Amino acid sequence: MEKIYVVEPKRLGKIAPEIYSVFAEHLGGVIYDGIYCGEDSVAENIHGFRKFIIDKMREARIPLIRWPGGCFAETYDWRDGIGPRSERPVRINWWNQCDGRYEPNQIGTDEFIDFCRLCGAEPYIAANMTSTTPLDIRDWIDYCNSPAGTTTYAALREKNGHKEPYNVRLWGVGNENWGGGGNMTPEYYANEYRRYAEVMNNASAGLELISCGPNGADYGWTQTLMDSLSTKRGPMAGMAVHYYCGSAGDTINFTDDEWDQLIRQAAKMREIIERHWSTVISYGMENQAKLCIDEWGCWHPGGTGPSKGANLFEQQVTMRDAVVSALTLNIFNQNCDKIKLCATAQLVNNLHTLFLAHDADCICTPNYHVFNMYKGHQGGDALEAFATDNDVTVSASEKDGALTLTAANLSCRRDIELDLTVYGKDYNSADIISLANDNLRAHNTFDAPEAVAPTSAHIDSFDGRIELARGSVMAITVKLK
Repeated sequence: MEKIYVVEPKRLGKIAPEIYSVFAEHLGGVIYDGIYCGEDSVAENIHGFRKFIIDKMREARIPLIRWPGGCFAETYDWRDGIGPRSERPVRINWWNQCDGRYEPNQIGTDEFIDFCRLCGAEPYIAANMTSTTPLDIRDWIDYCNSPAGTTTYAALREKNGHKEPYNVRLWGVGNENWGGGGNMTPEYYANEYRRYAEVMNNASAGLELISCGPNGADYGWTQTLMDSLSTKRGPMAGMAVHYYCGSAGDTINFTDDEWDQLIRQAAKMREIIERHWSTVISYGMENQAKLCIDEWGCWHPGGTGPSKGANLFEQQVTMRDAVVSALTLNIFNQNCDKIKLCATAQLVNNLHTLFLAHDADCICTPNYHVFNMYKGHQGGDALEAFATDNDVTVSASEKDGALTLTAANLSCRRDIELDLTVYGKDYNSADIISLANDNLRAHNTFDAPEAVAPTSAHIDSFDGRIELARGSVMAITVKLK
């Protein structure tokens, strides 16, 4: 029998709750008919936002939402999204050439903050540094954070119905500036970052600014950025890293070999984290450039979701995607000392999505269930944990005297039996949640919303034996003695 070992005395760091965050871009069906269905919708809603999503976000304790992009952010003027909705302009959406859609600006800053508060999440705003000036972003921070009765923008916020400041802490300084955000070189971006960051940082106390880091394994970008920013440092709290593991074969009807290929691609996340972090610490920037992996997930061909291709990039989610989520979150937990935050892309009706929605219907995908199963790690002390079988990925944490262990079987071919040993502690009872399906291509639909759903069990006398079905995910919570 294979083994899982947890070394209870060896702590790797604190698992920031923000590792379990999400991304919501003005793209396809993410915002309109996604999180927002309108107050007159047949779907149950609060201020026009889907109550189903709000309730599920709270249940999974999703701590942070990144918005408004993504590439959309790089042509977004925040002023278009405030004031009376009937007077807001319609603009060309960044993604217009892909799907022909325009941006109605019915969801702007005030509505986004409202959605965050309904979900119990903190906002993380990606600021446009490609087509606006540092003063434009300063004014946006002013609108969000200046106390009532102090500035013209604070008065405008109050006029729009929001007297008290939003106190938005996290701001991204640009997005993918190596690509759609201006096709910049790292040298040029570093200079622009310093210029924007100095102005932004003086607009409000307590800001945490996130620089644009590399595209996946572009280690040269990080090297050059750190070389420049470490020499003449500006205010910075983190560096964004984007890595999509892509696809392998069909979204749903993949082969076993294509399953293996996607798992290998997802597993590259570990090397990407370790190599970028090695560069960060080599420049003494570990306090300024903790990694913010604020776009990650699978990127399959679109057209398999409920809209049948009407929503750009919308795709279904199978057990293969759920195992990718489990593997990736385990890697994040194991490297929590290097990571400030992460955000999966995206929240609804898109890539690697947590929800699918249209009109009155809204369902959870297997990805959502993984996030909900893993929530016990949030704020815990990560422990060293490993399995003797290379097809098993695990992570463990301790909080308030309880051990949370999450595991996934990366093999689509065989079940695996394991025995759990916790060095330094004993345990007795266990609560186990399992996400498994005999059909690894199974997925949830509006007609069958629980085709893939977790099952729970409580074991009074847990002997440490675990049975991981092929292509499955498990979360175990035990009280330590």
